[in-house]
Amino acid sequence: MAGSAHGHTPAAWTGVIISFTGFCIAGVFMVAANPLGFWAGMAVVLLGGVVGAAMKAAGLGQPKEPREQAEARADAGRAQAAS
Repeated sequence: MAGSAHGHTPAAWTGVIISFTGFCIAGVFMVAANPLGFWAGMAVVLLGGVVGAAMKAAGLGQPKEPREQAEARADAGRAQAAS
């Protein structure tokens, strides 16, 4: 997977950072026994997914690879594993 640059895009990084922040917020409020703060943190987690998807739609994500390229990469991986 390291050769495919999976997730190394501004859209992926932004979505993950926002979602991680939301998990941290939710965790703090869960320990503090504050349900409203917990659900606010979970809303931030969902916001991270929405922002990441919007940025990908705006062209800041990794483009889809053509079917032929995916098949060639899979064939090369099988050939390497067989040798």
